[in-house]
Amino acid sequence: MVSNGPWRLEVHDHGPEWREQEEGPFLLTFQRLFFAMCRLDSFPMAELEDRLRNNRNSTLLHQILQQTVLHPLCKKYPPSVKYRRFFLSELIKKHETTGAELLDDLYNALGEVLRSEDSPMCYKNYFLLSGENITLAENVAIISEGTTGLVTWEAALYFAEWAMENPEVFNCRTILELGSGIGLAGIAICKTCNLKRYTFSDCHPNVLKQLRKNIIRNNLQIDSDIWNPKKCGVEVKSNNGSEEIRRPKVSVVHLDWGEIAQEQISELQSDIIIATDIIYDPEVVLCLVSLLEKLLVATPDGKMKTNSVVYLASTIRNPETYHQCKMELDKIGIEYHTMKGPATEVFPYNRCTKIELLKLYYGT
Repeated sequence: MVSNGPWRLEVHDHGPEWREQEEGPFLLTFQRLFFAMCRLDSFPMAELEDRLRNNRNSTLLHQILQQTVLHPLCKKYPPSVKYRRFFLSELIKKHETTGAELLDDLYNALGEVLRSEDSPMCYKNYFLLSGENITLAENVAIISEGTTGLVTWEAALYFAEWAMENPEVFNCRTILELGSGIGLAGIAICKTCNLKRYTFSDCHPNVLKQLRKNIIRNNLQIDSDIWNPKKCGVEVKSNNGSEEIRRPKVSVVHLDWGEIAQEQISELQSDIIIATDIIYDPEVVLCLVSLLEKLLVATPDGKMKTNSVVYLASTIRNPETYHQCKMELDKIGIEYHTMKGPATEVFPYNRCTKIELLKLYYGT
């Protein structure tokens, strides 16, 4: 057994054709894309076909199966039935066009998937550089139950990468996330940064229900005061002697942007406010800016301003709506500037998508 980056790969002696250094990263690419349920056209299928034609054996396909469909993580938290069916069908297509030797495991795996029942829920797994993975239960439909909050969006992956590159921003801080959805960004930050407290929020009851499950599934404790101020920012030792980061206090709250009382505003005051992929509708923009005004500009006595900052990561789908958001921020004196995006690629997503990260704060 060898460890290559955040993914564990079993390497057996398959003779002189097996080249660990060459095949290892290739297999890990398949694993990473498969567990994140990436589009099949993002896989290096052409390279796979070339390798199969050159080697004329099924060793490589067997290794791909072991790291994807037959991996223990897939057995416990599988991608959707439809996705696994398409993935295996594509592997079989490549296998049959290259004249490689037969591989029973490949056809048996497809038979097992074909016998499986479809479900509205599936799992995505994202691997961190530490070796940990984030497991999220998601809905197979982009829009379900009247909300888009039951799937992971690209700006959340983008911001999570940025946060992991800039952990000092979050050190010993209290964080409020607006529109947390199923929790990717917050869970990643809680796992990789030393926080004081993290508050997830959303307004849809089914999203909140799924969010709580995902938080617990990723070994975070909700409403448990396990943060020790004396240990803030200090690595602690686990039972097996490895270094790990102390988990912050985590809470999940229902937050309707259009109906928020002053008492709740006081309770939600945080050092940092984050939000990802929430600018998609003009009406939502107005509610968001109104909420930010209440959180950043005025305190209960109306005289003081908070020192909170906001990080807003957005996929720019509609430039007009995005521009409207900036104009509304200008009207109430909230300043913003564009931050440099993440340099390290941790999660698989479309890097050509236009995503912008803004830092917002109340002007002096």
